[in-house]
Amino acid sequence: MNSFSFQNNNLYAESLPVSDLMNSYGSPLYIYSKSQIEFNWNLFKKSFGEHPHLICYAVKANSNLAVLNILANLGSGFDIVSLGELKRVIAAGGDPKKCVFSGVAKSERSILKALEYGIYCFNVESEDELDRIELVASTMNMSAPISIRVNPNVDAKTHPYIATGLSENKFGVGADIALSMYKKANISDYLEVCGLDYHIGSQITDVSPFLEALDRALKLIEKLKSENILIKHLDIGGGVGVSYDQEKTINIEDYLNSVTTKVDNMKILVEPGRSIVADAGIFVTKVEYLKQNEIKSFAIVDGAMNDLIRPSLYESFHQAVLIDDNSKGITDTWDIVGPVCETADFLAKDRKLTLEKGDYIAIMTAGAYGFVLSSNYNSRPRVPEIMVFGKSHTLVRKRETIESLFENETFYIDETNK
Repeated sequence: MNSFSFQNNNLYAESLPVSDLMNSYGSPLYIYSKSQIEFNWNLFKKSFGEHPHLICYAVKANSNLAVLNILANLGSGFDIVSLGELKRVIAAGGDPKKCVFSGVAKSERSILKALEYGIYCFNVESEDELDRIELVASTMNMSAPISIRVNPNVDAKTHPYIATGLSENKFGVGADIALSMYKKANISDYLEVCGLDYHIGSQITDVSPFLEALDRALKLIEKLKSENILIKHLDIGGGVGVSYDQEKTINIEDYLNSVTTKVDNMKILVEPGRSIVADAGIFVTKVEYLKQNEIKSFAIVDGAMNDLIRPSLYESFHQAVLIDDNSKGITDTWDIVGPVCETADFLAKDRKLTLEKGDYIAIMTAGAYGFVLSSNYNSRPRVPEIMVFGKSHTLVRKRETIESLFENETFYIDETNK
């Protein structure tokens, strides 16, 4: 399924011309497809078949309330990494009892509130964190459900900034430390051993690292079983990659079938984020100026690295297409650059396009790690987000105003001169 496609040389978002949406909402703009989000989530659900499972959408990928509400209505669980994300899930109608709490720096307050809300499980990242969860649970006279995040030391073959399964990464613990943590948790009055968790990275397009990590996790589960420590669920994390540049990606059904055939009837948790929302969103920006010199041609647009930082941060590739593919402008190889005062402010490089001022360019596959990573750098208001479904469209986040950027600021007052 592809909810963004060309019809008569015009880019459509489901059944709506993107040009009409730009006329309604202005530029720059994020556009999301409800149908695509639902299709992607249901692909995971269908792939599990009758096997016990819980799909926990990784909120960090795109935390807009409308996105979370769509997934909550499908019955999704959620992978959260902060109290803020947990409260977003609840505000969107999500069930905290289907939330797993990941992240390496959980505060006492976030642990306490998560216990009050009754989350499904903590994914514990260190020995100190286990001690903190036990302490908070003891003050509440509760038993905290825990899963220990094991670092399997597997190379995910992805960008180093989003690789999380190597010993050199900050996430999780090694198998030996995990074993001692499980032994401690198993005899605690305030900790309940529920599962084992691993997550080796993001934007992974080869299934072999996933299966290698699975095999190592299953060996540890067998070791725990010999110690009379029973694991009720296995959380295989997220990380399934998507196609940004026509690269081959993982067949989700085959991957999950490979998992379920190895785990008997053990419940499987999975934490997809990018694979649910990436291709369900685009970022559209307007060409303000065309600038050419003896070695480079620049299309200067109104969108910038503060709106979509992935190309600058990860040197990520996104397809860049005109929303109406009939421009009579200048044909050249363009760098698509923004107004922020950084050389790294680009959305795409070396793209052969025919452009003129006023054209709209769609940056494709921008639904994940797009708006959530945006900022107000250069005092630029963050852009609006809209959701389309068939022929309908809804503003799901308003464009920020310049005044809103400093409404919570004040002047320094020198108390010594009073």
